Amino acid sequence: MRRIHVIGIGAGDPGQLTLQAVGALRSTDVFFVLDKGEAAPELTGLRRDMLRAHLEEGTYRVVGAPDPERDRSADGAAHARAVGGWRSARAGLYERLIAEELGEEQTGAFLVWGDPSLYDSTLAVLEEVLERGAVAFAYDVVPGVSSVAALAARHRTGLSRIARPVQITTGRRLAEGFPEGVDDVVVMLDAHRTFRQYADQDMDIYWGAYLGTPDEILVSGPIAEAAPRIERLRAEARARKGWIMDTYLLRRHPRD
Repeated sequence: MRRIHVIGIGAGDPGQLTLQAVGALRSTDVFFVLDKGEAAPELTGLRRDMLRAHLEEGTYRVVGAPDPERDRSADGAAHARAVGGWRSARAGLYERLIAEELGEEQTGAFLVWGDPSLYDSTLAVLEEVLERGAVAFAYDVVPGVSSVAALAARHRTGLSRIARPVQITTGRRLAEGFPEGVDDVVVMLDAHRTFRQYADQDMDIYWGAYLGTPDEILVSGPIAEAAPRIERLRAEARARKGWIMDTYLLRRHPRD
């Protein structure tokens, strides 16, 4: 029986690899790495650095493949269909990689940024592969340090306050309005900078880009003051590197 590890590798800092993750790395024969376009050279390089730091050369293989294209411009129902189609295309790719590159008694691994349970499709894609029935394998999941946890740690703040919930959402959802009954909202990968529409409200923002890497950028403070600076730094970093991954916490001040 083939085995697959889904390994959370943290937000970018090699020091965020857990002992459990290192153990999983050392039991892996083949690592599957997807080429994700403009960010690929750096992200692939970070993965390879982690492998070299913990594994002996010649004891494993790295198999790369281009990630299927995804329509990121669609909204509403079209967005859901686009994501579903992209996941199915990924399932076809994973199915081929596992069948062709992994021996019957070998162990493969997917290295997932942050934690596999948060804002990642690997688990759902592997379940679809199993449902297709063309290739059989068992898999396990190794948790990692998420960008959300890294963001809170770098800003030295908690995600929630006493007796109050925290919600994790997307920029698309935040654009529809601030969630009801919640004062602390974490937003993942907001390409449209939705925080700008709240710049006139009584809120603080804790923002971070490239968390856990040498290029990490952090900004915090009242959103009216911080938003223009975030926009400028974000645009500069995007132009310089060609890609950006950022996360932020919006914190509404207590209401009477």
